[in-house]
Amino acid sequence: MLELYRLEGCPYCETVADRLDELGVDYESVRVEALHSERDEVKRVSGQRGVPVLVDEAYGVTMAESERILEFLEANYA
Repeated sequence: MLELYRLEGCPYCETVADRLDELGVDYESVRVEALHSERDEVKRVSGQRGVPVLVDEAYGVTMAESERILEFLEANYA
């Protein structure tokens, strides 16, 4: 199953979540703190504190930046 680290109200996060829903891909939504300094879980999995971050264990991929994530989803799940 995929994990999507996201911030409530983040338009980039919502775009990725919407695309996952459109593709019918099961994923776990992991809500993160608004303050960058409190995003230790995101830092642990991705090496940085920005969101969205997608973790796909099946492909061995952890990536940030919505455009890259959308390209990955199109290539592997569309």
